[in-house]
Amino acid sequence: MSQTIREGEPVRFSLASSSPLPPGLSAHTAHVLEGACSDTSIIEPSVAGLFTRSFLGRARKKLDRDWLREELRGPALALRVDAALLTGEMATDGPALVVTDVDSTFIANEVIEMLAAAAGSEEQVRDITTRAMAGELDFAGSLTERVATLGGVQATVFEEAAQSVIVHQGARELVAAVHAHGGIFGLVSGGFHEVVDRFAYPLGVDRILANRLEVAGGRLTGRTRGPIIDRAAKAQALTHWAETLDVPLDRTVAVGDGANDLGMMEIAGLSVAFCAKPVVLESADSAITSPRLDILIALLGWDAVS
Repeated sequence: MSQTIREGEPVRFSLASSSPLPPGLSAHTAHVLEGACSDTSIIEPSVAGLFTRSFLGRARKKLDRDWLREELRGPALALRVDAALLTGEMATDGPALVVTDVDSTFIANEVIEMLAAAAGSEEQVRDITTRAMAGELDFAGSLTERVATLGGVQATVFEEAAQSVIVHQGARELVAAVHAHGGIFGLVSGGFHEVVDRFAYPLGVDRILANRLEVAGGRLTGRTRGPIIDRAAKAQALTHWAETLDVPLDRTVAVGDGANDLGMMEIAGLSVAFCAKPVVLESADSAITSPRLDILIALLGWDAVS
């Protein structure tokens, strides 16, 4: 998105923490925004267990978005307070489409490692996953290598894995809040439909894109079916869903933790680094450092849905 904030454009900066907000941080945020924006107002979104503050104003003049983001976000992160900078319609109306990664983002697990445990290759697969998420390995090649270790595992492993998935705190509440504001919630995953669909659709998720595993004779073959969902495919999914829903990219949110999420995060109106690798945190508009997805509700300036 544009790195320039136009004169008169809405600007929102939000803070959220499970501990009381440091008074100095609130004062610094107010000082910076009152200098850069006019008609600044403050609300405190209501999300259970969080201390929140959201500042909204209009740019007094043309502003450099990167400068403003770092001027506000740097002190917040240093104090372990989660923060987000929103501009334009996103600042006033929020998103119409929210898309998140799955493994280590929507859920606490890495699904392929859960499947690999049944194959006795969990340690090998975990090492490859870690390097791929840090951007050290090509994702498609690393996925092929990891899936190959699953050959021979019974297909009953899908249901077993789905029942063991730990959905991150606040995931259900985030989906409900997006729906309450008229939006659509989607998941894009380097994992697998055979597991993701089983826990995501019951939570109200609207769209899912993931890899598919080949099964023959009731056992995994060690190969995938169809295109591999990599960095480019995730970005294409966000773009396609936005087009079909008639949602401008400026009204989309992309949430991720690894290097293969950067493509969709780069084109979204708001990019959110969720307990993310350094390469992701550096480039994101906003940062969530605690494993709670309902923090995003507060950062959007919304109240949680009861």
